[in-house]
Amino acid sequence: MSLNFNQFASEANAFLKEYTKALSLNGDTEKAGRILSSILHGLRDIISTEESLQLIAQFPMFLKAVYVNSWSLHKKNKKINTMEEFIDLVRVFDGVTAMHDFKSYELSENYINVTFILLRKYISLGEMEDIKSELPKDLKNMVYHRIMF
Repeated sequence: MSLNFNQFASEANAFLKEYTKALSLNGDTEKAGRILSSILHGLRDIISTEESLQLIAQFPMFLKAVYVNSWSLHKKNKKINTMEEFIDLVRVFDGVTAMHDFKSYELSENYINVTFILLRKYISLGEMEDIKSELPKDLKNMVYHRIMF
């Protein structure tokens, strides 16, 4: 298997354009990239390492790179019980741009829903069931429900 970095970059750019459009960000791919990274890193912090590894096995290379960037396997999973707590965690990953990128809880929740809707083309239903089993009730209802439909 040869590594075709141009192909990876092309796929990443196509996904990012689609993602930016789906988030209604008027072509601001930098903001879309920060949002995607923050949401994936938030998810990574609340599911087990084993589940993360199964998830990224299904991702294309560019999403694997985003997911594992700055990942420490020695951290314990965060205990998150509500969507608001998850959004707060996502904002932490977004850093100083969080208040600009995730202005309100309603907008943030929409970004999370859009993210998982677009990711479902890479994630099998069986894997989504596995992730669902690790999520708290509030996140199951608000994120997973929208993935299935």
